[in-house]
Formats: sequence, structure tokens, C-alpha cells
Amino acid sequence: MSTDVSGMIECRPGARIWGHDDEDTVWEAGIDLLLLNTGNAYDGLACLFGIRNTFGFQPLAEDRGLPDDASDGLREMYAGYGGPQDVYGTTWLSWAELAAVDWQETDAYGRCSRASAAGPDTHWGPVWDVMRVLGALHGAENVRLVAWFH
Repeated sequence: MSTDVSGMIECRPGARIWGHDDEDTVWEAGIDLLLLNTGNAYDGLACLFGIRNTFGFQPLAEDRGLPDDASDGLREMYAGYGGPQDVYGTTWLSWAELAAVDWQETDAYGRCSRASAAGPDTHWGPVWDVMRVLGALHGAENVRLVAWFH
């Protein structure tokens, strides 16, 4: 049985202007991962999220759950997939974390680098492009990818 990834990029546009604690600083739904990511290569899922990790990667963001402050649009989308009853491995990863990644780090066997599994030249490239632009506009810590698997 195959594993598919779904999710959304979220952004907190008010944080840079009003600060993180302001009542108007909330996460907003950005773009559905489906529009940017057309694959489910297992090396990328392993590298990023620890899903189907027979490669032995140290995952960047494994099983963190749905963020408590997730946007309404993301919660709606997540519920449409059945929520925690029908999906697994729900997690999130900020642009700030991704920008600090050592993309040359390899899997446990030294055969596959993070760059070759999920770097900018893979099907993850468009996702990173959108997150990079939003991060430049709103701050890297105010952009995140929330993902789940089914």
C-alpha cells in the first residue's frame, strides 16, 4: 500500500507588523500542498518527516501533531481528510528550520543526501520556493508547512 502526503503552507502575516502576541496575529491558510508537490517519493518523506524511513534519515520534523494555533482553513482541510482517525504522522516544519538545514547530511547508510531526497531540485522545490518568498515577506518563523499522511 502506498503512502501519500497532504498538507498546507500557512503564514502568520501580522506577526512582523504587530508581534507574535497581538490578538490579530493569527495563522492564515496559504496554499494546498497538492498544488505544489506532485510526488510522494519515500526518500523525501523519510528525510523530512520520518515516514517510511527505511533510509535511516534523522527526520527534520517527525510526528509533531497538528499545531494548536492552526488556521481555520487548515483545520477544515485536515477534517476533510478524516482528521486523526484517518491520517497519521501529522507534523509541521517552519521555514526558519528548513533554511537552517544541512542539505548535504546523508541517510544512515551514506547513500542519499537530504538535497537529493527533498532539496530544491526535487519535487519539493516548488514548496520551498513558496515558503522562501513568504518567509522573505513575513519572517521565516512565520511560515510553516503542515503535513499528514494517508
